[in-house]
Amino acid sequence: MRSKKSLPAEQKILDWDTVGLMAGVDEAGRGPLAGPVVAAAVILDDLQPIVGLNDSKKLTAKRRERLFDEIRARALCFSIAQASIEEIDQINILQATMLAMQRAVEGLRLKPVKVLVDGNRLPTLSVRAEAIVQGDVLVPAISAASILAKVYRDRLCDEMHQKCPEYGFDQHKGYGTAQHLKALQAHGPSGYHRLTFAPVARSVR
Repeated sequence: MRSKKSLPAEQKILDWDTVGLMAGVDEAGRGPLAGPVVAAAVILDDLQPIVGLNDSKKLTAKRRERLFDEIRARALCFSIAQASIEEIDQINILQATMLAMQRAVEGLRLKPVKVLVDGNRLPTLSVRAEAIVQGDVLVPAISAASILAKVYRDRLCDEMHQKCPEYGFDQHKGYGTAQHLKALQAHGPSGYHRLTFAPVARSVR
């Protein structure tokens, strides 16, 4: 399935290159200083359209939560995967993101004939793939993947907060906010922090 033009999601015209299933893939958590990077792959059911899909960053938390449940209920199949904090520090965040995406696609119950990935880079896959800039806005399956990855990762951050409340992970989700940087300076890094990220490395005592 390939887009001929960059059109709004409701106008996007896609033509099948090969008869079969198309998966959308997106990630959440490349920029934060803590926590894993998460990726999701989704194959939507054309007979059960989901209203309101969009880039997860453009939706409220309440709306994302509702769509998270709806996507899981209505999609033909989905897969959520991650690359660990240790993997991020070992192979760098870009390669860890590609690894999480690869795992998400490989975890799908059904095999797509083509994978559409948000952004301008592609993970190593055994099926045909295409990178689409702003795909999380233009392609519903990528929008759905964006929502699954974001909500799943936010929930992981809430769990991190339960174990290390002094960092406020439930508020900033690991991003380098003033609150987070202040906590890093006061307490040093936790086991959830990415030690190769500069603000974290500077806080090591």
